[in-house]
Amino acid sequence: MSFLDDDKLREECGVFGIFNNEDAAALTTLGLHALQHRGQEGAGIVTFDGSQFHAERHFGLIGDTFTKPNVIKRLPGSRSIGHTRYSTAGGDALRNIQPFFAEFSGGGFAVAHNGNITNAMTLRGELQREGAIFQSTSDTEVILHLLAMGKKTMFVDRLTEALTRLQGAFSIVGLTNKKMIGCRDPLGIRPLVLGDLDGSYILASESCALDIIGARYVRDIEPGELVIITEKGLTSSHPFEKSASKFCIFEYVYFARPDSMVENRNVYETRKQIGIELAREQPAEADLVVPVPDSGNPAAIGYAQGAGLPFELGIIRNHYVGRTFIQPTDSIRHMGVKLKHNANRQTLEGKHVVLVDDSIVRGTTSQKIVQMVRDAGAASVHLRVASPPTRASCFYGVDTPETHKLLASRMTVEEMREFIRVDSLAFISLDGLYRAVGHAKRDNENPQFCDACFSGEYPTALTDHDDRDNISNLSLLAETKG
Repeated sequence: MSFLDDDKLREECGVFGIFNNEDAAALTTLGLHALQHRGQEGAGIVTFDGSQFHAERHFGLIGDTFTKPNVIKRLPGSRSIGHTRYSTAGGDALRNIQPFFAEFSGGGFAVAHNGNITNAMTLRGELQREGAIFQSTSDTEVILHLLAMGKKTMFVDRLTEALTRLQGAFSIVGLTNKKMIGCRDPLGIRPLVLGDLDGSYILASESCALDIIGARYVRDIEPGELVIITEKGLTSSHPFEKSASKFCIFEYVYFARPDSMVENRNVYETRKQIGIELAREQPAEADLVVPVPDSGNPAAIGYAQGAGLPFELGIIRNHYVGRTFIQPTDSIRHMGVKLKHNANRQTLEGKHVVLVDDSIVRGTTSQKIVQMVRDAGAASVHLRVASPPTRASCFYGVDTPETHKLLASRMTVEEMREFIRVDSLAFISLDGLYRAVGHAKRDNENPQFCDACFSGEYPTALTDHDDRDNISNLSLLAETKG
């Protein structure tokens, strides 16, 4: 993650798998490229050629690593799974890049997952006491050891036994010498979709990974569903105790790509609807609406439509600033936002401006962007945010700062307005966000989504985190902080 992006929530991971296609590795590379927004630190691909498994794991972007000469040639076979990663669990060593692979008595198994297993450290300790030797610090490796120590005879039964011991969020793709496997946790916190390419089944985190290879979107894998894909076709089971879905609502706000279908909703249209709802709830006396690019663009379009104001690109983003652009000395850090964004003076000068952004995390980037707009001559700046205040950490596959580093966890909205130095600041309400994604309001007794980063209400046990300050008094925070 570039130092220029350190005031955004960091994406989790993306998974992709394809079964029975001679171009499996190349198609997996393309699929992971479409999922690059979900993780930029490293990526891996494992293939099976009918007799043995092959693996490649590399740091960096898909286009910088897997497109190098001979990499795809080293990945023969018609079955493949891949993973692109940001390290939310474990460190950034090469050994932590997925998919992970192990040889069992019945054959090899590769696995990759998107999410975060919230009892992984507890399980790891139990497994180590039983003799397990871990090669990584990733939570995903726990799945392999649970499989290795399983008591069931049949592989699918051992896998089911292992998965039922996991807590938290997991959307999994796996590969054996005969099967490709997909599974979502019982709450369906992270996405996983099923696709088809001329008879080849595909599993992917988002539908945009299907689009890039010309595959057909079939459906979402259901919460708690386990699918087994073989030469004979696909079978489905629901081995977990049935639970109400708790899909991550922030996927709609920020994480998913705008052109994806997520849980049967188009992300771009949903973000526009969030902007329309935000304009209805939080109007402003202004001349124009300007997005904080690029993640604020769809909501800003919706806000402009809802408010009857012009939409203008008052801030231009430089897309060619990468993590290796320049060494981040103190002086470069000071101008960091200007390396990535530049104000369009002719559009902003003398105007009353509504800035629309997807979220506020630490608030430092918002502060600098607001000052940039003021320096460009704006008469006033009103910041509108397409999500409720982010008050709590995520433990389900998103690298959120510790709670005390989140601006909204320690300031009221008015205090945040003063810190960011805007003329007005307002967020969409939690009910407003629910309306924008198709619900009349939030069911406070049984929320329809995971919205823990806003509400502090976690839908699963947090076994490994019970003694951390991130969890304490979150309900009180939600009630008292603006």
